[in-house]
Amino acid sequence: MKTHSLPLYFSLILFLFGYQSFAQQIDMPQASPSAKIAQKVGLTDVTVSYSRPSTKGRKIFGELVPYGVIWRTGANGATVIDFSTDVKIEGQNVPKGQYAIYSIPNKNSWTIILSKNTKLWGAIGYNPEEDLMRFQVTPSKTSRKYETFEINFNNMTDTGADLSMKWEQTRAEFHISMDADPIVMAQIKEYVLDQDTDNPNLLYEASSYYLTTGRDLNKAYEWIQESVENDPKFWAYHLKAKIEVALGLKTEAIESAKESIELAEEAQNPDYVGLNERLIKSLK
Repeated sequence: MKTHSLPLYFSLILFLFGYQSFAQQIDMPQASPSAKIAQKVGLTDVTVSYSRPSTKGRKIFGELVPYGVIWRTGANGATVIDFSTDVKIEGQNVPKGQYAIYSIPNKNSWTIILSKNTKLWGAIGYNPEEDLMRFQVTPSKTSRKYETFEINFNNMTDTGADLSMKWEQTRAEFHISMDADPIVMAQIKEYVLDQDTDNPNLLYEASSYYLTTGRDLNKAYEWIQESVENDPKFWAYHLKAKIEVALGLKTEAIESAKESIELAEEAQNPDYVGLNERLIKSLK
């Protein structure tokens, strides 16, 4: 090796040694472990990624988390919520995408903030000009103490849910909703109405949606009759019975429920046996 290349050689060795030392780290439990919760709200996939600090004997709201000061709504990096479709939050339009959830807790009200900047470490560098929206919620006291900060979904319906944040004995939550009806009706038009399909599953689903939403029951009845003719299933006969009840066809409803019971017994499905027995009992 030439002597003039020795300094470069030793520099390379020192660099590689330093890089290896830097890359090595001790894997330890996190003080505020990361978490992810995913929930289907109507037809929207909602995902929340956040970190979960614990109380550890400290008083939280008003002390560790001061009143009137912007809070990352968790720990470590920003708490991020992702919507796969457009939604409404507390009645305000929110385009699909990712947003950071910040909050300003106070004793009797919280300001919830959705920020378009999801890359910050906590609230460091927060800029209100990057807000998508702000709204107020009223916190409430929980019946038990939550040692660790928790986000979950409550009060689920076909078109909405409440996102609930709980820590210590404080709960703050807001309502997320989405309009599923135009999406479902567009699919019914495309797959059932425009194609004049004889697919029993599509006919069952369209019929069920028409019954659930109070639409044309005669059309729903037409579809479910064709469905059971093409592929007799216990769940389809049960739906047929429910539509017949709604149309005032009591005798036909009892016969459809009996047919559903027979098919459910063959399939060893006691749940539908019970559903049909209760339906028949209600009609006698």
